[in-house]
Amino acid sequence: MTGPQPETGPGPGPGPGPEEAPAEAGARAAGEAPAGEKRGGHPRHDLAPLLNAPVRLSVVAALMPLDKAEFGFVRDLVEVSDSVLSKQVAALEEAGWVAVRKGRVGRRPRTWLSLTAEGRAVYQRHLTALRAIALG
Repeated sequence: MTGPQPETGPGPGPGPGPEEAPAEAGARAAGEAPAGEKRGGHPRHDLAPLLNAPVRLSVVAALMPLDKAEFGFVRDLVEVSDSVLSKQVAALEEAGWVAVRKGRVGRRPRTWLSLTAEGRAVYQRHLTALRAIALG
C-alpha cells in the first residue's frame, strides 16, 4: 500500500473540552448508567452505542494496534472519503475516545489520529460484549 503510513511512538494525550471533561462525555456515549443506577446483567448493556456505526467501529479497530496513524492512512484503510472520516472522527473525539493532532511534515499539513486510554477501554469492553452475545 502506498501513501501515508502509521506512526509509532507516544500519541497525544487527551485534553478536557471547554464544556465538560472527555470522561463524562465518553461515559454518556458509551451508554453507561448514571451514578447510583444499576444496569442489567445482559452483555448488551456493555455495548457502546457510538460504536454501532460501522465506520466509527472500523476507525477505532484500525487505531487499536497503533500508537498513532495519519488521517490519510486511516481513510484508505477504512475505505471512506475525507469528509466521511472527518465527521466520524469528530464524534469519536467529542466522546474523548480519539485524539487528533495537526502538524506539518515539511510544507505539507498532516493530521494524526490516536486512541485515548478511555477509547481503548471502551473498545475492549465493546468487543467483550459482542463476543459474549455471539457466543451466548
